[in-house]
Amino acid sequence: MEAEEQMQEDGGTASPSPMNIATPNNMGGSAMPAGPRILHDTDPIQVNLDIALDTAPEELREGLAQIVRSHNVPYFHRPECGSDVPFVWQVGFERSADLPSGSYEARTVAGGGSQPRVLIRYYRAVDAFRALGQVLTAARTAELAADSSSDRALRAPDFVISEKAQFETLALMIDCSRNGVLSVQSVYAMLRNMALMGFNMLQLYTEDTYKVAGEPFFGYLRGGYTQDELRAIDDYAFSVGIEVVPCIQTLGHLGQILQWPRFAGLRDTNEVILSRLPETYELLEKLIATVSAPLRSKRIHIGMDEAYGVGEGRFRSMFGAQEGTAIFVEHLARVHAICAKSGLRAMIWSDMLFCLAAKNNALYAYYDQSNNPADALSKVEGIPPDVDLVFWDYYHTLPEIYARKIQQHRDLGCASPWMAGGAWTWSRLWCYLPFSFESNRASLTAAKSPQGRVASFMLTIWGDEGNECDFFSALPVMLYAGNHAYTDRTEIDPAFMENTFSAICGGSLGDWMHASRIDDIPQDAAHMDARSQLPSNMSKWLLWEDPMLSFMSPQYAALDLETHYTQIADRLLDCALSSTNSGRSAVPGRPNSVRYPLNRLLRMPGLLARVLSLKCHLRDKLIVPYRAGDRAALLQVVETRLRPLIEAQRELWLYHRSRWHRIYKPFGWETLELRYGGLTARLQTMYDRLVAYSLQQPGSTLRRSRAIGVAAGISRHPALLPQRSRNPSKSGDIGQGLLGVSASEVPDLLLGESSLPAGGVPPGPSMSTDEGSGLSVGAVPAWLPVTMPDADLAVVGKASSPPGEMPVATVSLGWPVTAVATTAATTAAIVTVTDTSAIPAFGSAVMTAAAGNQAEPMMTSFPQHNFHHQPSSVSSNSHVTTINALGVRELGGEGDFWLQPAPLLPPELDPLAGAPSGVIGCLGEETDDIIDSIPELEEDLHCIYENSHTSLLLDYGRVTAPSRLG
Repeated sequence: MEAEEQMQEDGGTASPSPMNIATPNNMGGSAMPAGPRILHDTDPIQVNLDIALDTAPEELREGLAQIVRSHNVPYFHRPECGSDVPFVWQVGFERSADLPSGSYEARTVAGGGSQPRVLIRYYRAVDAFRALGQVLTAARTAELAADSSSDRALRAPDFVISEKAQFETLALMIDCSRNGVLSVQSVYAMLRNMALMGFNMLQLYTEDTYKVAGEPFFGYLRGGYTQDELRAIDDYAFSVGIEVVPCIQTLGHLGQILQWPRFAGLRDTNEVILSRLPETYELLEKLIATVSAPLRSKRIHIGMDEAYGVGEGRFRSMFGAQEGTAIFVEHLARVHAICAKSGLRAMIWSDMLFCLAAKNNALYAYYDQSNNPADALSKVEGIPPDVDLVFWDYYHTLPEIYARKIQQHRDLGCASPWMAGGAWTWSRLWCYLPFSFESNRASLTAAKSPQGRVASFMLTIWGDEGNECDFFSALPVMLYAGNHAYTDRTEIDPAFMENTFSAICGGSLGDWMHASRIDDIPQDAAHMDARSQLPSNMSKWLLWEDPMLSFMSPQYAALDLETHYTQIADRLLDCALSSTNSGRSAVPGRPNSVRYPLNRLLRMPGLLARVLSLKCHLRDKLIVPYRAGDRAALLQVVETRLRPLIEAQRELWLYHRSRWHRIYKPFGWETLELRYGGLTARLQTMYDRLVAYSLQQPGSTLRRSRAIGVAAGISRHPALLPQRSRNPSKSGDIGQGLLGVSASEVPDLLLGESSLPAGGVPPGPSMSTDEGSGLSVGAVPAWLPVTMPDADLAVVGKASSPPGEMPVATVSLGWPVTAVATTAATTAAIVTVTDTSAIPAFGSAVMTAAAGNQAEPMMTSFPQHNFHHQPSSVSSNSHVTTINALGVRELGGEGDFWLQPAPLLPPELDPLAGAPSGVIGCLGEETDDIIDSIPELEEDLHCIYENSHTSLLLDYGRVTAPSRLG
C-alpha cells in the first residue's frame, strides 16, 4: 500500500489528513523520487552513511558520534560492527558563513574515490543535524527508487536538498511533573531525535521535580533532577546544537510543594503561592538560581499559567480584595526583577492575562476571540517589555483563529509572542496523532503567515492525569512540527513523512497512525457536532471503568467495539512482534538490524486494544444468561470472556510497568499501579462471584492464588476443577509426608458429568482454600493419552535431604506426571519423566537424560548435592512435604524450578505438541540472567516470565515457545 493511501486509511473518516500536497524539501535528480516499492521489516539495508568524525567540524563532532553510535536504524557505517551493506555514501560537513541563518544545503559532489560523497553546508549547528536527518531520508528514498534492473540511485545518487528554518527557535517542552520524570538516558534519546528533526530548544517542565539545596521537599519521592543530571543533559544537548531552558512555576501549579506544612505560610490557595509576601520572593529567588545554575541558557520559563483563584485565598484575608490583573502584574514584575538580576530573559504562559481580564477562569475566556485584555492592562503598570508571552492553543483547526489571537498578544505590547501547540499525550495512553496533526497544522500555518509571523514555535508534551502515556508516542508529531518549521508551505506530503519517520525514528508511520485508532469512535460522522470533534480518549474510559457497573455501556451499545478493538490489537501486536523478532540477520553483528525497530512500542496500544476488545460489551453479554437464569451459559461467558480479560489485563499491566521503568524514573509508577490494582481486584471479585453463583457455591470459599511465575497449564486449563484440599505444610513440620488426592476424595458435584456446563467445559482458574493451599484436580479429559488411576492424581512436593543438609530441589509436579527425578546434576535438561519403577536411581536417570538430550546446557538450576534415595522413598520418606500448587515461586531463591508435565491441551491446540513430556525450567535469579543475555528480547521475556498465565520454555540456549496455555 502506498504511504498516502495508508495515511488516508489510518487517519479515520472524521477529517482528512493534513499531509496531502507536496514534500517541503527539494530533492532534485531523477533517481530520487520514491517508486511503488515498499520496504519491509526484513529487507536488508542497502545504504550506509560514512561520517569521518575525526575531520568533522569540532562543534559537531561529539553530537555526530552520539547519533552514529545510538541511531535506531543501521544507516550509519560502523567498521567495528562489520557490514555487508553494498553502498556507502561518504558524508562531510562544512560551516558556511555566507549561508543565511537557519539555512543549509546538502548535495552530492564529485570526488571521494569510488564512493559517492555528500557535502552538507550549514550555518547553525542544529541545521547541520537537520540536514543529516534529510540525508538519511534520501538514503531510504533511494532504496525505494531502486529495483532489480537499476541501482543508480544507490550507486550514484544525484540530489540537492536545501531548506530554510521558518522560526528562530523551534522548541520542545516535555512535562516532567505529572508522575513521570524522564530518565537522563530517555532525555538523551529525545535530544538525538530532536536534532535530526531540527529542534534547537528543549524545556523540561518541572514544578517541583528538581533538587534545591536546603529544601528537601523539592523532588521528595518525585524523582527530581539533581544539579549533576541537569548539567549532563545540558552538555549532551549542547553537543547536538540544542539549548536547554529551565521551565518552572512561580505562581500557580505549586500544589505539590504547598501541600507540605513547611510551606503552609506561603499558600494563597492549595495551588497558588502567596504573592506580595517577602518570604515568597526569597523562595522564588532560590528556585530560579538553582534551576538556571547548571544550564548555559540565559532564558527561563517562569510559568504562571492556570493560577486560578490568585488573590482569592489567604491573600484576600491579609491584603484585602483587589483586582486580579493588578495582583498578577505586580507579582510578574517582582519575579521579572529577580530574573533580570541574574541576567535571565523570562517568558510566561499568557492565559491568565486573558482569563483575569474576562473575570472567567475557564479556557473559553482565553480563546474567546472578542476578549482582548489590552483595556484591563491599560489600567495597571503593564507587563515588562522584555517578558515574552507564550500563547498556547491545542484545540483549534483553523489558522485564522490562531492568527487573530496572536495579534491580540501584540496589542498587549509583546512584539514577538511565542506560539505553542500540543502533541495530544495527556489524559490518554497513546498520543492521538490525527488531531495533533490537524491542530498543529493550523497553529504552524498561522505562525508562519504574514499576519501571524512569530519567531518562535513550541511543541508541548503534557502528562495530565498520571502520565499514563508513553511520551515517545509523540515522535510523529515532533517530526511533523520539524518538517513544517523548515518549509513555507502549509501541507506536508504523507510519503515524505513516512520516509523521514522511518529513517530518523525507525518506525512505520502508517502503523503508528493505526495505533491512534484506540481512541477513535466508529460512528457516523454526520452525527458529530463541533464539540465532539475534539479527540476522544475512549480507551482510557473503557480501561478504568468498573467492569461490573460498566456505566459507559449504554453510550456505545450500538457500536461494534469488539470488532474494532480486535482488529487493532491483531495488527499492532503483529507489528510489535515483527519488529522484535525479524530481520536480525540483515546486518551481522548489529543487534538492531531491522528497519522498524521502534514498532516494538506498538505493543502497548496493541495490548490495550486486546483488553478493550474483551472488556467492551462484557456486561451486556453477562446480563442475558443471568436474567434468563441460565447458569451454565453464564459460566460459559465467564470462562471464555472474563477469564481471558483477567489474563490480558495482567499482561498489559506488566508490559506498562516494564516500559515505565525503561523511560521514566521509578517515582510516580505507584499512582498507575494503584489503578491497575483496583481494576485487578474488581475483575477478580467479578469472576469469583459469578463462578460461585453459577456453581451455586458460597463465594467466600473461593480465592484465587496469590502466586506468580508458575508454568501455565498445570492447573489453569478449563479441564481442571477447583478443589479444596488438606494443607500438611502448615503444620510446621516439613517432613509431614506426600500429599496425594485420589478421585474418591473429589465430590460428585465436581467429577460427575451432570454437573458440567454445556460442551463439557468445567470452570477455570484453580482456587485456594482460605488456609492458603490448594490443588486443582478433576476428571481426565478424553483426549489425554493416559489412564489415570486414583493414586496418580496431581502431586506437589518439596524434596529435601536429611536433617542438617541443604534441600536438593523444590519441585511442582502437574498431573499426569507420577514422579520426579531429583539429582546432583549441574544442568537442566528436557527429560522424559516416567513411572518411578522405570527409574533405578534419581540422579543417574536424569543425568543420563541430560547427557543424551542436551549437548550445550543452557542453565544450571540444581544445587550440587547428592540424592541417593531409592524410588520407593518417594511415597514414604519424611523428606517430602507439600506446598501451594501455584506457589512454587513464593519459595524464591536460585535453585527453585518447576516441571511442566505432558501438555494439558488437545493435540490440535497444543503449541508444544511433539515436545518431550516434561520441561524443566529455572525460577530463580538464573532465569533473569538468561533473559538479560538476550538484549533484543529482554523487555518481552521479562514480561512473559512474570506473567503467571505464561509458560517460558528455555531450551538449547534459545526461547522455543513463549506460549499462553489455557
